Amino acid sequence: LKAIVRMGVGKTPGMFNFADVCDMGREQHGRIAEIGARLNPDDIINIQFTSGTTGNPKGAALTHTGILNNALFNGEKMRFSAADRLCIPVPLYHCFGMVMGTLTCVVHGATMVLPAEVFEPGATLQAVQDEQCTALHGVPTMFFGELNLPNFASYNLASLRTGMIAGATCPEELMKRLIDEMDLTEIVIAYGQTECSPVNHATDIDDTFEQRTASVGRPHDNWEVKIIREDGSIADVEEIGEVCAKGYGVMACYWGDPERTAETIDSAGFLHSGDLGVMDENGFVRITGRIKDMVIRGGENIYPREIEEFLCKHPDIDDAQVFGVPDEKYGEQLAVWVLPKDGASLGEDDIREFCADQISHYKVPRYIKFVDEYPMTVTGKIQKFVMRKAYSEELGLGSA
Repeated sequence: LKAIVRMGVGKTPGMFNFADVCDMGREQHGRIAEIGARLNPDDIINIQFTSGTTGNPKGAALTHTGILNNALFNGEKMRFSAADRLCIPVPLYHCFGMVMGTLTCVVHGATMVLPAEVFEPGATLQAVQDEQCTALHGVPTMFFGELNLPNFASYNLASLRTGMIAGATCPEELMKRLIDEMDLTEIVIAYGQTECSPVNHATDIDDTFEQRTASVGRPHDNWEVKIIREDGSIADVEEIGEVCAKGYGVMACYWGDPERTAETIDSAGFLHSGDLGVMDENGFVRITGRIKDMVIRGGENIYPREIEEFLCKHPDIDDAQVFGVPDEKYGEQLAVWVLPKDGASLGEDDIREFCADQISHYKVPRYIKFVDEYPMTVTGKIQKFVMRKAYSEELGLGSA
């Protein structure tokens, strides 16, 4: 027994009067109401800096409407309720942790579990086990780190059901392992940008395995999405173009940068993502890469994501990152940094042999490097522009 509340006006030592309990917090509630009366749903609530995967981060000014509704719909995608317990190993200063994590829990009354001050695979799995978490968030590199722990099998993860994986495309092999080894049978693939508060596409729990691995799902509720050609016209079904989105979550602006804002949000209110993708006849969108990452070799447009997905099918490869480096003859040549699985022994000839007669000759990487890790942002996103610059200099190819 923690407290006793009594009725009436009399006073009893050790008891609270009901009328006094009703008055508790009245001042704070009044303060909240006062602040709320001055707010507009379209007011800027925070300036969220982008990840910096292609260059310097930009300050996206997000609104109350944007982040609150995004949190609502993210939770609905995972079928969240007050019974859910979400483990959030992603940074809270990033939209993934702030909107998709903490705010989603607040909106749906779910419990948030913070496993450590910074991401640590073992601490994350320990928190899931100890707190009986039903959901787990992460970017692909985080999930790989957890799955590849030497003592992974010692953790009891049977309580897990769902969560969101975002920040990069989810390889098919990773999705299989998440379902088979972590019991994340209802995990959701989410896609968007910081500038969109952040999610504008997501898979549904009931989507097929193929739809959940080959796409980022369909547009989120209350979003318009189109794929456009370079001239701005609408692309055909299954035609590659830039993914553009319009909806409640589009940022107000890049803070203090009207020129870059105008470059990103067109006159019709569509935000141009800089991502390349295709949409099928059912509205599912597949991301094929970044416009800035596309490699033009001898006039051929090459999309690195396609080659990365192929290489990841090799039984000894954990991950592969493909990018372009300068070439005097072709303009650009393909390079790849390969992350082998623990204990694997791979050479350049193994990679070329794996590619032989399986993909077009011009898609076979000219330069191959084996690495232990990739340069990343603090939020776990891979920085290809850093790899491109470093490898070009290492190969003596000049500035990338």
